[in-house]
Amino acid sequence: MLALTRKVGYGLIALTHLARQPREELSTARGIAERFGLPPSLLMNILKELSAAGYVQSVRGVRGGYRLGREPQEVSLADLVEVLEGQFQLARCMRANGPKGKAPPCPLTGRCPIAGPVRKLRGELHDLMKGWTLAEIANPGEEQSTPA
Repeated sequence: MLALTRKVGYGLIALTHLARQPREELSTARGIAERFGLPPSLLMNILKELSAAGYVQSVRGVRGGYRLGREPQEVSLADLVEVLEGQFQLARCMRANGPKGKAPPCPLTGRCPIAGPVRKLRGELHDLMKGWTLAEIANPGEEQSTPA
């Protein structure tokens, strides 16, 4: 079954929380973890990855924390998946380079009857996820405007 990984789910929760905060307000990883019942150490690692990719900004110090590094309408669900998990794939056998490296070669390569349709479906799902922005997820029902 197709499902978001815990890592992507927690990253989406953190980004949604940050998107709903005033831009100047900082949130700590521990505070987000406590609010949503997430494992603090895993959330800290996720926020480090999102910070390294520019999706969040980390502010050090006693009053430090995190805030969004990009406008919510500039962050897609596909971007988040790719930053945290690598290239989106439907079947492990079609994963060229995932977060764990290359998948073992499939014994059906070259004669698999579903490879073409699965690639097409993967492309369509990727396009759909590319169209879902953090702005829409954080504020469902609000009319979204594109940046000028």
